[in-house]
Amino acid sequence: MSHHQVLIVGSGFAGIGMAIRLRETGTEDVVLLERAATLGGTWQANRYPGCACDVESVLYSFSFAPNPGWTRTFATQPEVEAHLRSLADAHGITERIRFGEEVRSARWDAVHARWEVVTSTATGVCTWTADTLILATGALSDPIRPDIPGLESFGGPMFHTAEWDATVPLDGRRVGIIGTGASAIQVIPAIQPRVAQLVVAQRTPPWVMPRRDRAIPERTRQRYAVRPWTQRLARLAQYLRHEVLFLPFRHAALRRVAEAVIGLHLRSQVRDPALRARLRPRYGIGCKRLLLSDDFYPAMTRSNVTLETTAIRRIVPDGIETVEGTHHRLDVLLLATGFRPTDPPLAPAVVGAAGRSLAEVWAGSPRAHLGCSVAGFPNLFLLNGPNTGLGHSSVLLMFEAQFAQILGVLAVRRARGARSVAPTEAAQARYVRWLDAAHRTTVWQSGGCASWYLDRTGRNSTLWPYGVGRYRRLLGRVRPEEYAFDA
Repeated sequence: MSHHQVLIVGSGFAGIGMAIRLRETGTEDVVLLERAATLGGTWQANRYPGCACDVESVLYSFSFAPNPGWTRTFATQPEVEAHLRSLADAHGITERIRFGEEVRSARWDAVHARWEVVTSTATGVCTWTADTLILATGALSDPIRPDIPGLESFGGPMFHTAEWDATVPLDGRRVGIIGTGASAIQVIPAIQPRVAQLVVAQRTPPWVMPRRDRAIPERTRQRYAVRPWTQRLARLAQYLRHEVLFLPFRHAALRRVAEAVIGLHLRSQVRDPALRARLRPRYGIGCKRLLLSDDFYPAMTRSNVTLETTAIRRIVPDGIETVEGTHHRLDVLLLATGFRPTDPPLAPAVVGAAGRSLAEVWAGSPRAHLGCSVAGFPNLFLLNGPNTGLGHSSVLLMFEAQFAQILGVLAVRRARGARSVAPTEAAQARYVRWLDAAHRTTVWQSGGCASWYLDRTGRNSTLWPYGVGRYRRLLGRVRPEEYAFDA
C-alpha cells in the first residue's frame, strides 16, 4: 500500500494541469493514475483520420503554459498530444504518472480521513491511499456503442472512432459510418477520397459553421516566442469572440440571426436543394453541439457518398438495413456514436462517507457544488465535473477556474488544521437550484432536439449555462461557509 498527499486519476489536460498547479503551490507528493500505457487522455485515445481540435489552438492551451509553436489555427491530434507530452515533461509530471493503473474502486476511510483506491494492472491488484483524491477522467473518455439490433453480427471490421484500428484498410472498400457528430464530420472528409463507397447514417443533421483553418506562419510563431504578450492578445481576442458566440444559446432573437448567418455555409457549399434539405437542422442552433468544418459539406456532395436519413432497423452480417427496407452492403462499419458524459463510468466505484457511491447519490443526474466537489464525499474533487462542459469555447478555461477553487479550498483546509473538507448539502442544493433555473431559458432546454447534454432524467447536467467569464469569477474566490471542515 502506497500513501500520497494527492492522487489524480487521469493524465489528460485536466490531470496534468492540476498536477502542475499543485506543484507550483508547494504540494510535491502528487501521483497520477493512468489506465492507458501513455498520457494524453482523449488525445491519445482518439487517433482517427482527420482528428483535430475544434477550438483554436491559441485558446486550447493553459494560460500558465502557452505554446508559441502551434503550426495550425486548429491543431491536429498529433500536435496536441505532443504538446501535452512536452508540457508534462517540462513540469516534471511524466515521472509522477503510473501507467497501466485502472481504478476499480475508491472508498472514503473515515477513521484515517483518507481515500483508499484499488487499481488493476497487468500484474495484479494495487492499493493506494491518499489524503485527497481528484478525478480527472474526462467527460469524453468512454465511447458508447449504439443500441441497434444485430450490431455484433456484422461480419467485417467494426470499431468506434475513439478506438480506431489503423490496421484495417479502407482504400477501395465500402464503408459505413453511423453518426454525424463532432468526430464524424472530421472522419468523413478524411476518408471519402479513399473509399469506394461511403454510406453515412444520419439521425439528426448538425449545425456546421465555417472553420477557416490555416497554417500559422513561421514569423507569427517566432513573434509569439519572442514577444509572448502578442500571443496573449491573440488568445484574448479568441476568448472574447467565443463569449459572443455563446449569446444565441440564451437569447432566441439572437439565435434566429445566428441560424440565418450560419445557414449560408450550408447553402454555399451544397448546391443540390434535395441534399441540402436533408442536411439542414430542424432545431435551434446550439441545442446540439455546434460543429466547425470547411470540408464536411463538400465531402457529402461527392458521387461515392450516400446520405441515409432513414432509421436503421438492424445490422446484418454484410451491412445495414433501414426501416424502409433499404440494404446497404458494407465491408467496414464505423461507429461515430459519441460518449455518455452524464453516466460517468467511475461513478459506481467511488464510495463516500455514507457508504453510497456517486452513482447512487446522483441517481442518473450528476450534481456537484461548483462542478468541483460533492456533499458527502470528503476530500474528493472533480475536474470537468457536472455542469462544467461548454458548447461554445475552450474547456481548458474551465479547468483553470477549477484548479483555482480546488487549490483555494485545500489552502483553507490546511490553514484550519482540518483533516477533511466537503461542500455542505445546503450550499450544493442552492447552487444546483440556481443552475437549473439558469438552464430554463437556454437552447438546450427549449431548442427542440434530443441531446447528449441531457441526462436520463431530462436535466442538463453537462453544460455550464453562462459564458466562461462568469464561471471564472464565481470560482475565483473560496467561500469557506459553503464547506464543512472536519478536524
